[in-house]
Amino acid sequence: MKKLILLSFLSLFISTQIQAQQTVGLFLNDSLSVNGYTLFGNGNTTYLIDNCGFVVNTWESNFTSNTAIYLLENGDLLRTCRIGGAFTGGGIAGRIELFNWESELLWFHNYATPNYHQHHDIEPLPNGNFLLIAWEARTQIEAIEAGRDPSAISNNGIWPEQIMEIEMVGDSDINAVWEWHLWDHLVQDFDSTRVNYGTVADHPELVDINYGGPNGGFPGGSVDWVHVNAVDYHPELDQIVLSSRHLSEIWIIDHSTTTAEATGHSGGNSGKGGDLLYRWGNPSVYDRGGDSEQTLYGQHNVTWILAENHPHFGKLMVFNNGQGRPSGNFSSIDIWTPPTNSNGSYFINDNEPFGPTDLDWTYEEPGFYSANISGAHCLPNGNQFICEGTSGQMFEVSLDGEVVWEYINPVSGISGPVVQGLQPNNNNTFRATRYPADYPAFEGKDLTLGNPVELDPWPSDCIIYDENPLSTSAPTAPLATWLRNNPVGETMLIENETGKPVNIEIWDLTGKLIRSETSANYQIHMNVSGWVPGLYLLRLSNERQTQFLTQKFIKE
Repeated sequence: MKKLILLSFLSLFISTQIQAQQTVGLFLNDSLSVNGYTLFGNGNTTYLIDNCGFVVNTWESNFTSNTAIYLLENGDLLRTCRIGGAFTGGGIAGRIELFNWESELLWFHNYATPNYHQHHDIEPLPNGNFLLIAWEARTQIEAIEAGRDPSAISNNGIWPEQIMEIEMVGDSDINAVWEWHLWDHLVQDFDSTRVNYGTVADHPELVDINYGGPNGGFPGGSVDWVHVNAVDYHPELDQIVLSSRHLSEIWIIDHSTTTAEATGHSGGNSGKGGDLLYRWGNPSVYDRGGDSEQTLYGQHNVTWILAENHPHFGKLMVFNNGQGRPSGNFSSIDIWTPPTNSNGSYFINDNEPFGPTDLDWTYEEPGFYSANISGAHCLPNGNQFICEGTSGQMFEVSLDGEVVWEYINPVSGISGPVVQGLQPNNNNTFRATRYPADYPAFEGKDLTLGNPVELDPWPSDCIIYDENPLSTSAPTAPLATWLRNNPVGETMLIENETGKPVNIEIWDLTGKLIRSETSANYQIHMNVSGWVPGLYLLRLSNERQTQFLTQKFIKE
């Protein structure tokens, strides 16, 4: 009779699991994944989770964000967030905040006026400063004088880009220690009576102010003409790389210049002032190629690969969103090597575009597509950490394309986390970052594990694979506890031979946690006489949640 009851409840369990599919949280943590902590956020809260999806820390702000966030090496959080201003557009931010590990606001600044507005990304620098991207206002008259086609100018003029290096002062002030303005590096062949006139193809170091027409190659009108969405820094080269979504190009500029040199065409390590040192992705922008030579399509999150021992160290990588590809919309992660001369300068032949023509590595999979936002960065073991932004999916792949970690953001924007089994709304994620367990930010910090981000999480038998002493976890070993009676009558008996406290969690078939307690007793008796008969899940773990035992049992 007991066997029949067991078979019946197992059948019910399987049927229920088919109906209640997992929708969010951790789906995979393989031993080949880089152990560490993943940072993400798309509302007022920023989350840091371990490889099993448990929360290690959170930061709370009064302002929402779905743009760049960074965990600094000292454990502080540098965060962009959204405020209103004179300009509106995709990726708008305008406020930068600095929190300590305990979520105390240390510094903030609103970089938003009628003349400029910060957006998308920032980049922490080794000297403690950071770079920011901002739109800056140019009137209709200014744009026409610069050679812009009057038919491609709205009543609001155009808002090209500025890059600023910012020093934080006091608790809310700034000092701009370096700046670069795209407005100083333009070319046009539309109006010979205006400034910047020249042959576009003869000046790959300058940007054609008329490329893309009224829409800049993308929907949204002529105001947000260039739409830079990412900035990264190479400390040894002292160079900055930028990503222009609307022009589908990557640019490199010289940071070693003075601000005065950055306005011109000479000076700095390159001797070229603030002109573009290198550009890649869409040579039609500077009249040295057509559609067949275009390789980037609305890309995001360009980075230099600077992870030590990475097989592609020193190269560039980008999340190539792929919107508008001639062969159909799909995303890819692309790695390539900019060609250089013997002196380190970027190489380009006369009348030809910048190379290369071939990628060093790419990741493509059926169904992998995010029309906007998103990002990717390299990890020390050669893996790539990818955020497919529009779906909120984060995953890690090896150089062979094997997925070794997978997680879906459970947070529905400002509404907060959803219940496991429900579909989140607006869980789109601008970017997510995996920090290895030996990242300096974690040294000496409280890394006590909390709950998963999602509400009513399901039981987990996830294992932390780690050999780093800074991690919250040691290599997983079997937990010396077990359930002594199954099926269970009025009393459940658990034996604990660890001699230490054990966390006890019991879940029903819907994934709802119905009992949770901690005990260090050798024999743990639990009264379950009032429970509804059926199949349940028991999850036992040590205090640090590095050792687990998960077991189904029947309540008679």
